[in-house]
Amino acid sequence: MNGGCASAFTRHDKRRRSIVLGTTVALVMSAVLVTPSPAEPPPVPCAAGAPVKVVPPAAGAYHGAFPFFSDPDGEADEDLVRTRLIRRFERLARKRIVWAYFSNHWLRGKIRFPATHVRRIWKHGALPVVRMMAWRSRFQNRPSVGYSLQKIIDGVYDGQLAVWAQKARATGIPMMVEFGTEVNGEWFPWNGRWHGGGRKDRYGDPSLPDGPERFRDAFRHIVTLFRAQNANNITWVFHADVESVPEAKWNSISNYYPGDAYVDWIGVSVYGAGEANERPERFSKRLAGSYDELTRLSPTKPLAIMEFGAPEYGRKGKARWITAAFRSIRTGRFPRVRAVSWWDERWSDDNDEMVDLDLASSRRTRNAYRRAVRSPFFVTQPTFRCG
Repeated sequence: MNGGCASAFTRHDKRRRSIVLGTTVALVMSAVLVTPSPAEPPPVPCAAGAPVKVVPPAAGAYHGAFPFFSDPDGEADEDLVRTRLIRRFERLARKRIVWAYFSNHWLRGKIRFPATHVRRIWKHGALPVVRMMAWRSRFQNRPSVGYSLQKIIDGVYDGQLAVWAQKARATGIPMMVEFGTEVNGEWFPWNGRWHGGGRKDRYGDPSLPDGPERFRDAFRHIVTLFRAQNANNITWVFHADVESVPEAKWNSISNYYPGDAYVDWIGVSVYGAGEANERPERFSKRLAGSYDELTRLSPTKPLAIMEFGAPEYGRKGKARWITAAFRSIRTGRFPRVRAVSWWDERWSDDNDEMVDLDLASSRRTRNAYRRAVRSPFFVTQPTFRCG
């Protein structure tokens, strides 16, 4: 597997075992940590019930994270939302996060709004960012039995999705929602490979590949349904991987893009490596390979690094990767990037070796991250647009 496939596939592999070890606790407790001051929900300058969107900061880029919302008993659910885990990450980073990112799995045919998680994150003082994961079980590199993009388009799940939208609206909490994480990666069942691939004769426009076109229309269907329910507190994110797998013309990011009328932010995952003992590829090199394609999707939509990270490699490899990655954002090499979100987790790869993206993996890693984000360029308070 090449770098892009290995990074994303391994991170989400059902067989992995997310591990929370006593050494992690020891590292945290032994460090001299500065706990960020207590926070309250961000002020929203909009009338109750009025439409609200999360927009880029006036300057700089947001600092967000997936703060290790994983099950220590062995199953990395990515939806174990706990305030203590947000606080843990902020202690490690010595900086607040503007949002906390988590998964909303549609397991066993049940599509449920994660009300408790959303409220918990908001009460802590951060924005909830929800990944809608349309699969009945977390198996990869295969279609998901029970869910299909065509069924979404045909309205089969409209009842459950409408309730989701109504409950989201009822919270009154601004949130960001994405459907179809890393859509151009075949490891996920919503990738076009599993819905017609590059064929053009089984669905829709005969000039467009069926698989990506179905995803585009499913995304549009969900957004349209939510708008019909007046769920106007949602900011929509389209999320691709930095590398398309398979590397085929039909699987290009642009074929999946739902259009500016349905998308508020364009997101991308950029991992340096996905296997233990693998030298991480430079963040800037990885992102440069797709940056032009991402910015061509829309002339105006902001870009967010929705997921990024690298495992330990040698004595200083991870720390150096972190320093260089943040520098490339801060110095304006990628000016359309207005948010970054570290994926803080550890898991076992196929060889039972630990892939450790956690900030607690070493003192060098923690210190590199702290130095990188202490710049006021990385913003911890969201900006909202009303109406």
